[in-house]
Amino acid sequence: MVADRIICVIILVMRDKTIPNFFKPLFWSYNFDNIRPGKDKKTIIVNSINYGDLKHWKWLSDNYGKAGVAEVLAKVSASELRDRVRELAGIIFKVKKFNYAPRGSR
Repeated sequence: MVADRIICVIILVMRDKTIPNFFKPLFWSYNFDNIRPGKDKKTIIVNSINYGDLKHWKWLSDNYGKAGVAEVLAKVSASELRDRVRELAGIIFKVKKFNYAPRGSR
């Protein structure tokens, strides 16, 4: 598919890129210098949604596209996202459905 090839090209281009320094406070528990947009996409998106502001969210949209962010948000467990930001992120990035873990049968 053409979309798959485009995604592969984006990942290859972003593999060696770094994220801007204004993200540093969001990644206090990571080695910031080793974070790469292509390799650490899920981590960057989840931390930015949970702890970032609109500047971080705009960077996500500009670099991964709203559809790319929505795809990651739809796949991660909804419990990985703070309650306070989940609904707003769902609206802004047009997430159709979050991944809620099923309850146990006991």
